[in-house]
Amino acid sequence: MSILAGFMVPHPPMIVPEIGHGGEAQIEETTKAYEQVAEEIAALKPETIVITSPHSVMYADYFHISPGGRAKGSFADFHAGRVKFEETYDEDLVNQICLLAAERHFPAGTLGERDARLDHGTMVPLWFIRQKYDGFRIVRIGLSGLPLTDHYAFGMLLKEAAEAAGRRTVIVASGDLSHKLQSYGPYGFAPEGPAYDSRIMDVCGRAAFGELLSFDETFCEKAAECGHRSFVIMAGAFDGVAVQAKALSHQDVTGVGYGICIFYPDGKDPERHFLEKHLEQLEAKLAAQAEKSDSYVKLARKSLETYIREGKKISIPEGLPEEMVNTRAGAFVSIHKHGKLRGCIGTIAPTAKNVAQEIIRNAVSASTQDPRFDPITEDELKWLEINVDVLGKPEKISSIGELDVKRYGVIVSCGSHRGLLLPDLDGVDTPEQQVSIAMQKGGIRKNEPYTLERFEVVRHT
Repeated sequence: MSILAGFMVPHPPMIVPEIGHGGEAQIEETTKAYEQVAEEIAALKPETIVITSPHSVMYADYFHISPGGRAKGSFADFHAGRVKFEETYDEDLVNQICLLAAERHFPAGTLGERDARLDHGTMVPLWFIRQKYDGFRIVRIGLSGLPLTDHYAFGMLLKEAAEAAGRRTVIVASGDLSHKLQSYGPYGFAPEGPAYDSRIMDVCGRAAFGELLSFDETFCEKAAECGHRSFVIMAGAFDGVAVQAKALSHQDVTGVGYGICIFYPDGKDPERHFLEKHLEQLEAKLAAQAEKSDSYVKLARKSLETYIREGKKISIPEGLPEEMVNTRAGAFVSIHKHGKLRGCIGTIAPTAKNVAQEIIRNAVSASTQDPRFDPITEDELKWLEINVDVLGKPEKISSIGELDVKRYGVIVSCGSHRGLLLPDLDGVDTPEQQVSIAMQKGGIRKNEPYTLERFEVVRHT
């Protein structure tokens, strides 16, 4: 196959002596493993090295591939401007990737470059590789805010493009592990940090790439990991292929995890189509959840599915629980896809004759009119998770101390500006975070006076 090998590597600038000034000695184990990676790449003599970097151009809904024929960079930002790079891009392979992406309406391409300079996530691997081997061009790819499944699918597309171009290719997945491993580290400590590092080194050491897709987004955020999406792209390039894997090193002495693993293809293996299996399992799980959901969620789902498929708004169906047709209340409909928010719109106070009508309207709005997202399409429907929050009456409070992020939502008001945040949201752990996010949503600046209200919800999932 065209993908000769994959390498999972970190990118601490301090590992470069001109930057570390002796400090690199504390990660000598990582340095030695990195040198082995460079030697193995040199032995493979690839024509092209694809580098996926968390510090290249990144978009929420698009994979950016660096355009043009050449790019320069240096470690000037790390006070080592004399360490410079001038790299040649493999334009033929880039064009092949873009062609396949366009044919499949996959969100990847060369549009939107904000900074052409090479980033340190790209240059640190190159610093080691260039000492051992010089006969290659590169393709530089940024990560995205899209789900892990899309990153894996992008890796599959990369493999196909390399094969179509007949290019002997190595993939270097650049990315540090957790940034919250030690209390003395630059980002402090979180228990998710060591848990992430232990788990990722185990998974990658076994080349159990299907397990990469099951890492919870909130867990990864709390661990402050850097390279997970980079590793998932690389894993996708080995879809359907047996892999020989070896973990070379792992260090956490600086409070940031540095892990190095190597991966070699070892023939086809039909049992390793991990994305296909993951999606099959997920579809079955979501279908079972939808079947078990209560009348509130089923009504929201029926409303948005009918509107998306037929362009029609449904009437209130027969047989709903009495409280849905005889009660008025504000309601929010939240939609997630592959663990990512896909739409959320609601009403703070009732605007319809009953809760059922409120849900019908807001389900359509959340799926088609949330300004943060494109309208949901019919092929997405089977992947959606839907929550309905029915709001209690807001009450004024005098201080943040009267909030509880698990129990209460918050409304922050300043003049005509209002921002609302629901309770018990992943990643919102303190009242201060809750109020700050609500202020941002309402366009309220930090130095402006504001009033607070809290409310309880009944959440239907």
